[in-house]
Amino acid sequence: MSEMLPDRRRRKILDRVRAAGAVRVADLAAELSVSDMTVRRDLDRLARDGELQKVHGGAKLPAGSSAVEPGFMHKSELQLPEKAAIAAAAESMVEPGMSVSLNSGTTTYALARALRRIPEITVVTNSPRIADALQDAPATGQTVVLLGGVRTPSDALVGPLATTALLTMHVDVCFMGVHGISEREGLTTPNMMEAEINRLFLQRCDRSVVLADSTKWGLVGLYRIADLDGVDTVVMDEGVDPAAREILSQYVPDLRLEPVR
Repeated sequence: MSEMLPDRRRRKILDRVRAAGAVRVADLAAELSVSDMTVRRDLDRLARDGELQKVHGGAKLPAGSSAVEPGFMHKSELQLPEKAAIAAAAESMVEPGMSVSLNSGTTTYALARALRRIPEITVVTNSPRIADALQDAPATGQTVVLLGGVRTPSDALVGPLATTALLTMHVDVCFMGVHGISEREGLTTPNMMEAEINRLFLQRCDRSVVLADSTKWGLVGLYRIADLDGVDTVVMDEGVDPAAREILSQYVPDLRLEPVR
């Protein structure tokens, strides 16, 4: 099988970055069947052209791309081992009889699939995909509350119907996936109405837990959800660089970095 031409390979890399917001060198090398060095050279070229911004271990959308909202299906194919490790850690925080909320996202979707094993829990979500996953062979006594609203590109239900319903509820733990996480802007999303419902999710719980793989560090969406010190726990994979770990430890009371198998 002949090697992909450099121009076509760089177009595929750029498509990946635009779809996901951020990518890792190792993932691109495996997907394109080339060496890490080849990917890094491609990233250098794309960065010089202003198409992306290089970060530790990969690349992300350049500054000025904060309003780009990747679709659910694109994101669901990325960082699968990292999301599985994060979901397993989050699952360990849930016990039978608890009430939890999950906002829409691919990492919270991975958690939802794991929560099917836990009986007698109530799950509040604004994600039709998460609701469907929990209805697929759930444990005994589970209750799923799906908020109504208007669907966004990332498959979240937002708007007055969602917020009005959520205002009537209060859960033990809120698990939240985010588009980006940074020291300067905290938790962010490209969608204004998702930011609104996500802020409310954080208010309507006893404990807030953010779930984010390491590629989310340094990404900044257009709309702020909360500052880093506005959440109780952050669960990420061990791919987070040392500088980010130090920053997160300063702001977040409970930082958990999970090994990826």
